[in-house]
Amino acid sequence: MLSIENLSVEFGGFTLLDSISFVLNRNERVALTGKNGAGKSTLLKIMAGLQKPTKGNVSVPKDATIGYLPQQMKLDNSRTVFEEASLAFGHLKKMEQDLEHLHNQMAERTDYESTAYQTIIERATDLQELLQMSGIHNFEAEVEKTLMGLGFKRSDFTRPTGEFSGGWRMRIELAKILLQAPDVLLLDEPTNHLDIESIQWLENFLSTHANAVMLVSHDRAFLDAVTNRTLEIVLGDIHDYKVNYSKYVELRKERREQQIRAFENQQKQIKDTEDFIERFRYKPTKSNQVQSRIKQLDKIERIEIDEVDNSRLNLKFPPAPRSGSYPVIMEDLSKSYGNHLVFKDVNLTIERGEKIAFVGKNGEGKSTLVKCIMSEIEYGGKLTLGHNVKIGYFAQNQAQMLDENMTVFETIDDVAVGDIRTKIRDILGAFMFGGEASDKKVKVLSGGERSRLAMIRLLLEPVNLLILDEPTNHLDLASKDVLKKAILEFDGTAIIVSHDRDFLDGLVSKVYEFGGGKVYEHIGGIYDYLSKKKLNSLHQLELSSSATLAPFSAAANSEQTPETSNKLSYQEQKELSRRQRKLEREIEEAEDKIEKLEAEILELETQLATPEGASDSKKLQKYLETKNHLDSFMSKWEKLTLELEKFI
Repeated sequence: MLSIENLSVEFGGFTLLDSISFVLNRNERVALTGKNGAGKSTLLKIMAGLQKPTKGNVSVPKDATIGYLPQQMKLDNSRTVFEEASLAFGHLKKMEQDLEHLHNQMAERTDYESTAYQTIIERATDLQELLQMSGIHNFEAEVEKTLMGLGFKRSDFTRPTGEFSGGWRMRIELAKILLQAPDVLLLDEPTNHLDIESIQWLENFLSTHANAVMLVSHDRAFLDAVTNRTLEIVLGDIHDYKVNYSKYVELRKERREQQIRAFENQQKQIKDTEDFIERFRYKPTKSNQVQSRIKQLDKIERIEIDEVDNSRLNLKFPPAPRSGSYPVIMEDLSKSYGNHLVFKDVNLTIERGEKIAFVGKNGEGKSTLVKCIMSEIEYGGKLTLGHNVKIGYFAQNQAQMLDENMTVFETIDDVAVGDIRTKIRDILGAFMFGGEASDKKVKVLSGGERSRLAMIRLLLEPVNLLILDEPTNHLDLASKDVLKKAILEFDGTAIIVSHDRDFLDGLVSKVYEFGGGKVYEHIGGIYDYLSKKKLNSLHQLELSSSATLAPFSAAANSEQTPETSNKLSYQEQKELSRRQRKLEREIEEAEDKIEKLEAEILELETQLATPEGASDSKKLQKYLETKNHLDSFMSKWEKLTLELEKFI
């Protein structure tokens, strides 16, 4: 299907990939693994034809098609979600247009007996058969099925792609690639922005519909469910294992242990032979034996031990200051954006030392509840933080918020205070940024390296409540294991928002599920929760709607109502009012602006309360202007809200 022959990649004298060779066969599903920066993404780009190797060849059959999902992509903001995904069938639309053109020619011409006319008939017949076989009349149903499998609602189909975050835009591109049904699928971290249900839908799709697949993922459970072969990149070389990821880890360990034993035995044999030669080299009576041993030594094929990349993330959170017994207490908490209810009646108590998970579909309020705890947004109800709670917060987009023009060292030096500034080099070394790596610009770092750098900032002061929002995105499997161990050893409280089942397994003792405007508590680990929800049954998952997020008791189930909009057909959804969506968008934008202005006013009030600030006329003028802006946006928000209520 696709062949790599003696491929090498060099950057400025550094060899990233060194004469590697392998073949990707039909129906193989291959995990490409290795530490961050090992060359995984580079190899996928070369296989997709987007980058040239320094030397070597990539051989692809003439008619084979390749679908490539990068970590970052750009979409045309002028199209809707459904229109963008439907581009996967652009070739069918072209065939349909060609067929219509042939039919027009047949209607206009009168030379029915001519060879040219017969040729037109044959071409039209062939096209008609191809279109029938390709399912041209059913493609809208395929688009709908795929988009909904990846977490979109029917009401999303007519929204412009520009309204969606980067994670949702990645889903649109993934849907488009899957719908194209290419001969070879190359996926670079496809699960990073998917929730658990969407990941399991993708597992099922790749296992039952895909041809040849090569993927990079840091989700061990996903790799085990999908792949049947593992390629490992280590220090420029590649090792091929015909098994899934977990089995590969076992085989790699066994292989290295066998190599070490064989190497040690051979070294003992070599040393004994060399000692004999040295002892009897000058004794005439032993000359024949010495010569025999020398020849024997020359013939030995030396055993080599696979090089191991020993660079390792060394992560340990500082001791947690003691907090109150209950770091977080919520009573009847609710949050809405305009007319959109995110959640209501949230009642939960988190005890000191607990490790808990927030799970659920994207957009159901996990990150919103985190923002409530952080006091970044307003909410209804009561939220109390316990005595002496000090929060350490790692946000989804924290790695992207770093200043790209600063170096690694400058990024940490900019936020470090006191004695810690004398230890920055040591800290960076523990996070695999030792030596020259600390002088790299942020803009040249990989996604995993940026995540590690953002994590260092979290470690600069001791905290007792860790809030980690998708902390494993872009971390390689080894780094994830180290982070998991550090959280387990952390003596404070941890709230983890994650879709990574393997990462959460054994780490959390309680799961809070978000869905349908509710938050449900599940005692036990992540697989206990999945078992109760029957999410290991992919057939059950395909039948799920928002109703699957209901709690387990019959009484609670009566409160959950499936989304009415999901019962409408795609054509009916297209008729929904664009004005309503525009109003909701404008309300959200106004609320975001109001939050920023309120924060600015609070900061200015703090500055004006000091003797220096009170005498600063410019600060006072800025304060008055900001207040006026706030009043203006509050008035705008009220008008928009009233208009939306009338509209609804």
